Amino acid sequence: MAPSRDAIRATVEGYVKAVATGTVDDVLALYAPGATVEDPVGTPVRTTEAELREFYGAVEPLAQTGEVLTLKIAENSAAFLFRLVTHLGEQDLLMEVVDVMTFDDDARITSMKAYWSQEDMVTVSVSR
Repeated sequence: MAPSRDAIRATVEGYVKAVATGTVDDVLALYAPGATVEDPVGTPVRTTEAELREFYGAVEPLAQTGEVLTLKIAENSAAFLFRLVTHLGEQDLLMEVVDVMTFDDDARITSMKAYWSQEDMVTVSVSR
């Protein structure tokens, strides 16, 4: 039985929040055992908890904000566009990414593919 749309929506929103402001453990708690991550698409697929921990550990110390812009859910899958802003002093690095995820019956992520490239990163000056 597929998870409910509300459960998938909660996982997606929790994922973007955890990536932006949470810890590695916050992010990994949303994944099912044995989940895969291909981020960005075309890079080697990460398949172990150690690989996922290393990957998400790189973003944990960054000052970021994130927001889901568009979310489409079909059965046990979701595709969504989200914006991640990394705050780097006088500049922000803005990136919009499309993620495609599949979920188990408990709405935990079983696979994630991220669609983006370096060209999707935009640096903007900010006045704080």
